[in-house]
Amino acid sequence: MSSTTADSHGQTIDQDHSDRLSISAFIGTYVFSRDHKIIGLQFLFSTLLWFLVGGLLALGIRLQLAWPWEGMPIIGKMLFSAEGGQISPEFYTTLFTMHATVMIFFVIIPILAGAFGNYLIPLMIGADDMAFPTLNMLSYWFMWPAFIFIGMSFFEAPYGAGGGWTSYPTLSVVPEAAPGSESAQTLWLLGVTCVGISSMMGSVNYLTTIIQMRAPGMTMFRLPLTIWSMFITAVLQAFALPVLTAAGVMQLTDRIIGTGFFVPEGLIVNNSAPATGGGQPLLWQHLFWFYSHPAVYIMILPAMGMVSDIIACFSRKPIFGYKPMVYSLCGIAGFGFIVWGHHMFVSGMNPYLGMTFMVSTMMIALPSAVKTFNWLGTIWGGKIQFTTPMLFSLSFVSMFVIGGLSGIFMAATPVDIFIHDTYFIVAHFHYVLFAGTAMAVFGAIYFWFPKMFGRMMNEWWGKVHFFFTFLFLNGTFYPMHILGAVGFPRRLADPYHYETFSHLQPMNQFMTLCAIGMVAVQVIFAANFILSIFMGRPVGRNPWGANGLEWSAPSPPGHGNFDFQPIVYRGPYDYGSPEVDADFYPQIQPPPEGAQVAEEANS
Repeated sequence: MSSTTADSHGQTIDQDHSDRLSISAFIGTYVFSRDHKIIGLQFLFSTLLWFLVGGLLALGIRLQLAWPWEGMPIIGKMLFSAEGGQISPEFYTTLFTMHATVMIFFVIIPILAGAFGNYLIPLMIGADDMAFPTLNMLSYWFMWPAFIFIGMSFFEAPYGAGGGWTSYPTLSVVPEAAPGSESAQTLWLLGVTCVGISSMMGSVNYLTTIIQMRAPGMTMFRLPLTIWSMFITAVLQAFALPVLTAAGVMQLTDRIIGTGFFVPEGLIVNNSAPATGGGQPLLWQHLFWFYSHPAVYIMILPAMGMVSDIIACFSRKPIFGYKPMVYSLCGIAGFGFIVWGHHMFVSGMNPYLGMTFMVSTMMIALPSAVKTFNWLGTIWGGKIQFTTPMLFSLSFVSMFVIGGLSGIFMAATPVDIFIHDTYFIVAHFHYVLFAGTAMAVFGAIYFWFPKMFGRMMNEWWGKVHFFFTFLFLNGTFYPMHILGAVGFPRRLADPYHYETFSHLQPMNQFMTLCAIGMVAVQVIFAANFILSIFMGRPVGRNPWGANGLEWSAPSPPGHGNFDFQPIVYRGPYDYGSPEVDADFYPQIQPPPEGAQVAEEANS
């Protein structure tokens, strides 16, 4: 006869089945969870692991460029060597394909929209969860087929997927163009399609949650800029992702059943029979970049929003020009949909069309400049606290300026014709996405870590991590501008084969040593992150003295997020208000009685 006991709700549980129930409860709570916070942490831990993988792949690229065909005697050969003790040209192509794929599809996009979007949106708008919890769970688990497919494509004999992260036809479609990696490219396409489906699920959830589930008093213009950036990012995903997903399916059918979307009529590769498709390779470029240029802003807009919240908090000032910041986010997103052709200036497009793309691309500098000057306006005259999140956020602003200015060079068609497919391009997008977005992500992790785990990360080690990361990233990426200015080509395993570039090997060796240092420094971050989860200093609800709704919830928040019904009285950046003695004025704090009467009279 089994004994029974009463749970907290007065229901009885058979003790003989308690172990089985605890296992199923654990799986339901932490594995197939519908709680937005757990799903956000699942995205966070997954993307940080892939960040390590992407960094190791980058080291393989750098080792080959520094010491071609040899690599560093121990590390390079142990991690990246093919048969014969050296990296083959085909395997080098796989390395840069997988590095870009992992960093874009498995790190930057899911850590911004998946991890921080999931964790912060309900908390910052005063909701108890996402609008569609089950769909939210599926958005994470649809990433696992992508992890598996793309992971398999890397190990597919003999070289893995090697079409680049852009997967341009005809290299990616005609098997004879890339011998030995036919199934690898198919697996790669299946993985990218799963990522697209996952992101579309998330975008529907984010849009519905932000529009329908805001707390009482939380108008759209009382939303933090983090939420505005997530909202606009979700709009970009909802409109752009179906195009990429459809294009991926079209390319899959070209490979598997021989349709002719992207294969031109009469194409002969490696003495193969002439193709009978009658397709257009440039069609793929238009479809791909129609998504992938908005994707650049999917990878930067959430970072801009989070940096805005961090800078306002540690400047102890209201954000300078809140509404212009919102409108500039909308402007960047709008321009992002009409400039995809600047990736194709060398494809032979009509000069008038090229001029249109050139001018519209340069116009993106205007809303970007609004954001930059408003960040500087927020800092100006503030009581700046140089915490670790603030240091990373200030780094984001300065590095984004460098990346943005180099982007203006590429917007000019005559300049782009020269620097296209050189290391100037590589420098530009690494300054935007690593020196920019990744530094913002580090700052966001340090900033919201206390809310996620109820403990602080170590500030001293955080500043050490910042200093060496900042130093090594500039040593790695800034010289790429110089290499690109003299025409040093990307995607070549041995550019020194051409005498024109032989004198540039010492600079590549310096960059590789800095890259090794940059990857090694992340051990400090990993140790600080993991140890702080268990041993960090416990904190209360609002260790930073911030105004947002999330800081009024327990740390970490329980099921349902809030232990009271939040009501919003003001915007999220009311620092230094004369109405209160403290230098922050939380959104949930009612105004003093006299101020409330005056506000009602004015309304």
